[in-house]
Amino acid sequence: MRSPVWQAAIVFTAAAGALLAAHPSVPGVAQPSSMEIFLLAGQSNMAGRGEVADEDRQANPRVWMFDRARAWLPAVDPMHFDKPIAAVGPGRTFGIEVARRFPDANVGLVPAAVGGSPITTWLAGVRYDETGAFPWDEAIARVRAAREAGALKAILWHQGESDATAEAAPLYESRLRDLIARFRTELGDPALPFVIGQLGRFPGRPWDDWYVQVDKAHQQVAADTPNVAFVSSDDLGDKGDNLHFSAEAARELGRRYARAYFGLLGVTGSAAGVEPGG
Repeated sequence: MRSPVWQAAIVFTAAAGALLAAHPSVPGVAQPSSMEIFLLAGQSNMAGRGEVADEDRQANPRVWMFDRARAWLPAVDPMHFDKPIAAVGPGRTFGIEVARRFPDANVGLVPAAVGGSPITTWLAGVRYDETGAFPWDEAIARVRAAREAGALKAILWHQGESDATAEAAPLYESRLRDLIARFRTELGDPALPFVIGQLGRFPGRPWDDWYVQVDKAHQQVAADTPNVAFVSSDDLGDKGDNLHFSAEAARELGRRYARAYFGLLGVTGSAAGVEPGG
């Protein structure tokens, strides 16, 4: 029997394909010959759980997504397919801001986040039992396939809620450093930019010591590792569950990821209507 996740992915792919067919007159709707590629990795707040609105379904002719079947389609939410509840995350807005900042660029987004996945499942050959995914293996395979359409420019990472435990939090910093090093080695770029998003700071869920420890690890790794940036989640709200960013917050988080990425490049986004900042 086909799983609900598989069925949802088919529905998603069909919907995105219908979108492409419905916009034949949009300039540049044909797949670009070259793209700037970004890997979206981590757990549910990268995959997105915010409610999808009409604005999230509007295709941008220069922002593309690599779907589950490894086809390039116009980027619309939900982009991820980790679970049937995948919805609005930061990735699409990030892509739009990069396209705005660099008018000659086409952006290719590679969704690879897996909701609930602890960092220990982001190792070669490790299966995440909740979904049956192999987060590391699948992310590497997908980004290698996606690079046929362009160059990998950065990895966006949002993960750590599942590691905010007494057992895992003390080991998180060393595991994150190892993860970044493995990504850079595996993908052949020792200076590959890596952007880390902060866990949600929601009033209804005060952080315990383990959330604080994961947060400190994110900030410390960004502070002392070349070409790594940290993205604040200050003042971003949840969707009502004290765990996942609302759609509005996820879009703003995507803009902050873009500003952090621009900072690693040594440029600002102000020329394209994106305010400079971290």
